[in-house]
Amino acid sequence: MAPPFFLPKGNTALNMFLNGTSGFFASVSTWFDGVKGDFVKNFIKDDRWKKLLSGLGETLDITAIALLIGIVIGICVAAVRTSYDKNLESLKTKGGIGYYLLKFVNAVCKVYLAIIRGTPVVVQLLIFYFIILASAKDGKPVAMLTFGINSGAYVAEIFRGGIMSIDNGQFEAGRSLGFNYIQTMRHIIVPQVFKATLPTLCNEFIVLLKETSVAGYVGIIDLTKAGDIIRGVTFTPFMPLIAVAVIYLVVVLVLTWLVGKLERRLRRSER
Repeated sequence: MAPPFFLPKGNTALNMFLNGTSGFFASVSTWFDGVKGDFVKNFIKDDRWKKLLSGLGETLDITAIALLIGIVIGICVAAVRTSYDKNLESLKTKGGIGYYLLKFVNAVCKVYLAIIRGTPVVVQLLIFYFIILASAKDGKPVAMLTFGINSGAYVAEIFRGGIMSIDNGQFEAGRSLGFNYIQTMRHIIVPQVFKATLPTLCNEFIVLLKETSVAGYVGIIDLTKAGDIIRGVTFTPFMPLIAVAVIYLVVVLVLTWLVGKLERRLRRSER
């Protein structure tokens, strides 16, 4: 007597199911072998993963220096713009060269903000590299400067909004202590503005990080360019480009988590 698990040869439906199952597993195995081969070819062979690591380092370097440049420019532009807005009436009454000088510098700052915020950053990068700083042999400093100038326009508006949100009583408190306008800004206003705008500045850092992906236009092997180089060598775009996207995503998620943690800490300190 045949055991209960014996499969008769005439059971066509069951045989088709088993054949289909074995075919499915064979297809999965073939797909996995193909993925493994692509992974080895794109990242393991010739240590191509090091290109991505080196490109990530270049991206972070450019972003960090550009952010510092942007903060310096942003503070200067925001100080000029807010000084003009807050002291316009008193300067008009006093007159003199100080009023006209501040008016001129404020106009220059407004033109700077309009141009930088009104044109794409990749166009600015190409103009700096091929026209303004055409004699530069290394594109990395040019990229740092360009992204810094671009970021400065947005940081300036962040700081300006923060300064304008400070109650006028804070300025009056500075005057009562014998501070002039610059001393009041330095010792009283700017520390409060930094605390209020720090989360927004961190978000600007995240945006700037992603904007640097166009640095490859001027010969810099950043993260995006490194992935594109691997794609050009292996002729398999999926693996390297997805890897670049995943690395950007992981870095942004980590920075977003840190920004959220910073915001919660600032809220607790305010209580």
